[in-house]
Amino acid sequence: MSTDILQSNDVSHVSRACETYSLTTTQFHALHTRSSAAKATAYCPYSLFRVGCSILTEDGQHIEGANVENASYPVGTCAERVAFGKAVTEGHKKFKAVAVATDISPPASPCGMCRQFIREFCELPTPVFMFDKDGAFVVMKLEQLLPLSFGPEALPPRGELPAKA
Repeated sequence: MSTDILQSNDVSHVSRACETYSLTTTQFHALHTRSSAAKATAYCPYSLFRVGCSILTEDGQHIEGANVENASYPVGTCAERVAFGKAVTEGHKKFKAVAVATDISPPASPCGMCRQFIREFCELPTPVFMFDKDGAFVVMKLEQLLPLSFGPEALPPRGELPAKA
């Protein structure tokens, strides 16, 4: 899929996205509903920009997160990193899809830092669904959001690191 803006209430748009990314319509609607609902838990008193995230694990579980801001702005944490941190610390390591939802239109994509964070835990073909306030969505593979990415497989195994001189 491309950056076309699709409608979550259009059966043909949803069916095409589900077929492309091997999801059921139930999984799609759960990602949309859960990422949108996660926005309600955001702590964003400074930007007032709520973001919710839902991750679908390979075994069919959903993990949610929302952005958490801080008076020292760089210390804030995006919804995607909250959700992945929660998922990983709960033992989840394989993911099927990611969804983010915001209160703006058109849909917003994960920031660069979150794209790299997602890359640590997801395969490049993983779909990232981005929903706006009205249910419109864009879906892209992680590799489209983060081309020429750097991932864990690029690092040499610990035993192969050069000795200090």
